[in-house]
Amino acid sequence: MTRKVLIIGLGLIGGSLAKALKRHPDVVVTGADTDALTRDKAFRMGVIDSAAASVREAAEAADFIFLATPVNATVGLIGEMAAWELKETVLISDTGSTKGRILEAAERAGIPFIGGHPMAGSHKSGVEAAKDMLFENAYYILTPSAGAKEEQLHRLQELLSVTKAKMITATAEEHDHMTALVSHFPHLVAASLVHQLDKESDYPLSRQLAAGGFRDTTRIASSNPVMWRDITIHNSAMIAGQLTKWMQEMETLRNMLEQGDPREIEAYFAKAKSARDKLPAAGHGALYSVYDLYLDIPDTPGIISEVTGYLAEEEISIVNLRILETREDLFGILVLSFQTPEDRERAQQCLKRRTAYDSYIS
Repeated sequence: MTRKVLIIGLGLIGGSLAKALKRHPDVVVTGADTDALTRDKAFRMGVIDSAAASVREAAEAADFIFLATPVNATVGLIGEMAAWELKETVLISDTGSTKGRILEAAERAGIPFIGGHPMAGSHKSGVEAAKDMLFENAYYILTPSAGAKEEQLHRLQELLSVTKAKMITATAEEHDHMTALVSHFPHLVAASLVHQLDKESDYPLSRQLAAGGFRDTTRIASSNPVMWRDITIHNSAMIAGQLTKWMQEMETLRNMLEQGDPREIEAYFAKAKSARDKLPAAGHGALYSVYDLYLDIPDTPGIISEVTGYLAEEEISIVNLRILETREDLFGILVLSFQTPEDRERAQQCLKRRTAYDSYIS
């Protein structure tokens, strides 16, 4: 029998989910979006099998419904669904970055709901950037509501198995605590660092010096402000708890600096290095990552096209490139960014074979 899937919200995540689920031969995907142009584009591109003329009618005919919308919109849709005549066997999920308030809304509405959060992303956005492989090897956290049955969880896991994601189950509280620590809180720290630099007036040259490591460290501050407004509001208690702990850590560090004990300061950095070196290097985490390859190149005309030409010949895609510390009489550093560690490894081997330039991973 055909399984009917409705995906509401056809951005990068919703579009990628649609493409992945179509790997099932018995799945038919209907897409809905508030933007009619996005709906039409998704259909013309083959991302979805049909575009919903009415969200309610499509939902009432669906076996699975995924809400790939901003958190506030997801909560609103769940409230509306309470009045819809959904199938008794329908299963509803979402793709949001916070879970507590979404599951509370689902339990109030009395609908069969299992929260979902695929921890994957891209440097691009919109349905045009959708990829059926976006979730491969990424963590996909499922958070069943209080009324969800084991059989429903198994059905959802089987449906999502074609994404090739690493599915794990957690409570909403566990999910929101973990993502606050490794995703939401770092975004606030990055934003605060950028604000601190932006307020610097005594030494305006600081902004030029921020082109290298500072820009890399605060990259996540360039994320969608509306999305992060919603995430911050919906997970405010967990994030505030992490900020309190961080402020305590900063107070400890300030006291250490005021005391000026070289051994204590070195030990602090050594412990941080040891802890970071033990973090997993492979796979996807809570934050979207790019994988950089550093290449020492001479500052000569045509060098960038030479390097990118070699990569293009071997069909290795790059997501970004930039040059650091270039001077006429010195080698510059060309930084190439890739979407996967496998692409970075292939690029390094390609350039090792075809150039005399030193490359390294940092």
